[in-house]
Amino acid sequence: MEQIQRLYPIGIQTFSEIRTKRYLYIDKTAYVYHMTHSASKYMFLTRPRRFGKSLLVSTLHSYFEGKKELFENLAIEKLEKEWTAYPVLHFDMSTAKHADRNQLVSELERKLLGYEKIYGRGEGDIEINQRLQGLIERAYTQTGQQVVVLIDEYDAPLLDVVHEEKNMPVLRNVMRNFYSPLKACDPYLRYVFLTGITKFSQLSIFSELNNIENISMDEPYAAICGITEEELLTQMSGDLNRMAERMKTSRDEVIALLKDNYDGYHFTWPSPDIYNPFSLLTAMAKGKIGSYWFGSGTPTYLIEMLNKFHVKPQQIGGRKVLAESFDAPTERMTDINPLLYQSGYVTIKNQDSFTGLYTLDIPNKEVRIGLMKSLLSGYLNQYTAEGFTTVALLFKAITEERIDDALRLLQTFLSTIPQCDNTDYEGHYQSLLYTIFSLLGMYVDVEVRTPDGRVDMVMRTPSILYVIELKLNKTADIAMQQIDLKNYPERFALCGLPIVKVAINFDSKRHTLEDWIIS
Repeated sequence: MEQIQRLYPIGIQTFSEIRTKRYLYIDKTAYVYHMTHSASKYMFLTRPRRFGKSLLVSTLHSYFEGKKELFENLAIEKLEKEWTAYPVLHFDMSTAKHADRNQLVSELERKLLGYEKIYGRGEGDIEINQRLQGLIERAYTQTGQQVVVLIDEYDAPLLDVVHEEKNMPVLRNVMRNFYSPLKACDPYLRYVFLTGITKFSQLSIFSELNNIENISMDEPYAAICGITEEELLTQMSGDLNRMAERMKTSRDEVIALLKDNYDGYHFTWPSPDIYNPFSLLTAMAKGKIGSYWFGSGTPTYLIEMLNKFHVKPQQIGGRKVLAESFDAPTERMTDINPLLYQSGYVTIKNQDSFTGLYTLDIPNKEVRIGLMKSLLSGYLNQYTAEGFTTVALLFKAITEERIDDALRLLQTFLSTIPQCDNTDYEGHYQSLLYTIFSLLGMYVDVEVRTPDGRVDMVMRTPSILYVIELKLNKTADIAMQQIDLKNYPERFALCGLPIVKVAINFDSKRHTLEDWIIS
C-alpha cells in the first residue's frame, strides 16, 4: 500500500490551491483551451450543484491570468504557447442567495468595489450597470488587454424565488440591469463565461446579450464537469486500489459499488458515463460508500415543486421527452422536467434517433434512495424515523425471501401511523409501496404493460421477480384472479428469475394492508 496520503479536494473550488497543495486534480484543461479558442467568446454552462462548475471557473481565472506554472504537466501545457495575462473580473453569485432587492444590490456593489480598488471608479458611475461598464473600460485602458468576465452561479440569487410571482421579477430585473453592459462592452472583452444550475431564458436575464452560446448539451463538452469512467480508471487507478484495501474487498467490487451509487449522468447523447465528483471523491476520502451529494443539500424546494405539479414518486424517472421539455427556461416551465434535469435528479439515459425523444431517468442509487427518503417523509409525517427502521427490517425480510413476513411488518407499521389526506384511492398505496420498495434498493416499476393489460407493480430482487397487483376495499382473491386471468407472469418468463405472484388488498378505513396472497 502506498504510504503517501492522497489529498482529495472536497469542497475546495480554487484551482491554484488544488495545484499548489497537490490535491488530486482531474485534468480538464484541454476543455479550457478549446473553450477559449472557439468562434464564440460568450459561453454559458449549466450543471447540477457540486459538479465542479466553480472549479472550472477558477481554472479559467488562473489560465487567463497567465499563471503558466500552475498548469505544469497538464494537457493545456502542450496546447498553449503564449500565456497572455488578461484582466479578470470574477463574480461568484453564490454569496447573494436568500437576498431581497436591497440586499442583492448591496452584494453586487460590494463585488464591484473590490475591483474598483484596482481599476478606480468613474465620477459618473452611480448604478451597478454603470459601475460594471466603467470597470471593464478602465481595465482595458489601463492594461492594454481585453477583459475576461467570469460569472459563477449566475442564477443563485433567483433560485429561491423562481416560483414566487412577486419577488422573482424584482430580483430578475436587478440581475438583468447588472449584466446589461456586457453587449455594449464587446470591443473590450476577450471572453465571458457564465455557469449556473438552471437555464433561465436569455430574454429575461441577458436581454441584450443574444449571442451567448449555451454549451450545456454540446457533445464536445459532455464531460467538462464530473469524472468520467475513463478518468476514474486511469487518473484514479491507485485510489481504487487504496479504497479496496480500506474496504477489505476487491478492486472490481469497489468499481461496481462506485458505479452503482455515483455513476450514470449524461448531459447530452451520446455521452461517456459521468460520475458525481463530490460523492466519488468523498467516498474515496472516507473509504466507504455513503449518500454524500444528496446529504449535502436537502431538496425542500424540489419536494415543494413535486407537490405543486402533482408528480408521484413513480413518475419521476422513465420519462420520454423532447429536449425543449427539459432544457426549457426554468421560470417558464409548465412541468417538473426542467427542474429535475437541471438539478441532477434525473439525467439523460438514451435518445431515439428517429423520434428525437430523450429518455430521462434517475441517475443512480444514491439519488434514487435520497429522493425516496425525502418523499417518504410526506407519507409518514413525524413518523419518518420509524419508517426508515421499518424499511431496514423490510430489506432484511425481502432479501431473505420472507415476503409474507415483510408484508406483515408493513401492515403493522402502516396501521400505527395517523391518517394522511387523500388515501381513499388505489394510486396512493401504489405510490407508497413504490417509494418504500425503491428505498430497499430494489428495481421497481409500476403500470408495466403486458399483452393483456398492465401490472400494478413489478419488483426485482437479485433472486426473485415479484409480480404485484393491488386492490382497495376489495379482496386479495380478486387481485390474484386478475393476475391469473391476464396471465401477467408470462410477460416476464424470459427474465431468468423465479416469478412470485403477490396479490394485496388495502383497507382505506384502517389505512393499511387488509389481506394478501402469495403464490
